[in-house]
Amino acid sequence: MADIAGPAPRVIAGPRRGLLAPWAAFTAKTLLSVCVTLFGLAALTFFIGRLLPIDPVIAVLGDNATQDAYNNMARQLGLDKPLWYQFGVYIKGILSLDLGQALTTGKPVIEDIARVFPATLELASVAIIIGTGLGIPAGVLAAMYRNSWIDHTIRFIGLLGYSAPNFWLGLMGLVLFYAALGWVGGPGRLDFIYEFDIVPVTGFYLIDTAMAGKWDVFRNVFGHIILPASILGFGALAYISRMTRSFMIEQLCQEYIVAARVKGLSWQRTVWGHAFRNIAVQVVTVVALSYAFLLEGAVLTETVFAWPGFGRYLTNALLAGDMNAVVGCALLIGVIFVGLNLFCDLLYRIFDPRTR
Repeated sequence: MADIAGPAPRVIAGPRRGLLAPWAAFTAKTLLSVCVTLFGLAALTFFIGRLLPIDPVIAVLGDNATQDAYNNMARQLGLDKPLWYQFGVYIKGILSLDLGQALTTGKPVIEDIARVFPATLELASVAIIIGTGLGIPAGVLAAMYRNSWIDHTIRFIGLLGYSAPNFWLGLMGLVLFYAALGWVGGPGRLDFIYEFDIVPVTGFYLIDTAMAGKWDVFRNVFGHIILPASILGFGALAYISRMTRSFMIEQLCQEYIVAARVKGLSWQRTVWGHAFRNIAVQVVTVVALSYAFLLEGAVLTETVFAWPGFGRYLTNALLAGDMNAVVGCALLIGVIFVGLNLFCDLLYRIFDPRTR
């Protein structure tokens, strides 16, 4: 009699190591890459700061300092030590969030950055909202109606955004909208009479005044920020619209677009419901990089509008030869770019299966 085989034993599946292993390897590789990048950035900023023809001792004491005073200050600043020792002290300070003492203000650099950075962050945030809110629809429309008058108009506006210097646009904007028409506020974050009406909580004056319910101060703050934010956002709009247009043109040439049209989908639904979804992650990357450029590229705009932000602080530090502040600001800019690039890489792996 033939053996009758019983039911096969039930195998309980273990953890899905096949899926976890690539993510663990990606995480470890990413962390190692970030650490190496940040270390290289710290080394680069440190040695560039030491190679620049600016003497921090002279910046503190002035040109008429005696030799004894010069030597004493050099010892206090640690400049009499070997360069490798100074770099080790610098790395140790970074790990403990100590970027040294600002020579211009006499305060720790990290405190100065924490004080001025919210102003730049608020300005750049409003600017990127303007640039993204107008740039993405403009880029999509330019691709939808390629080589039409709509496309040519949007591309011409983008060309202006690339070509016109921010400081010139700022000066012309102040002359027209502030001095002549009185539609916006002048330089600074708000009028002097409202300086003591704000209790800083987040450092964002728009949010702080709205939370406190002081709408008259809110309107004053908005009147001051809208012009410099629009000028910065104009440059971001030019870049975002151009890249969005390029991405959309590539997608609109794909076969699935033709198939969607054959099935009877409207042109708008095909573009926004199918083509735009396939470029969404790429557009997010462009927006993130534009945001980073706004955070570190607002120097001229902040100077023209007397905006008490990060860019103006960096400019004053450069003019005064305050290398501790300059190196600390350069390090922060690098960290911002590394962080946003890492964020974009994570988005790609999450939303684009081809990268996994």
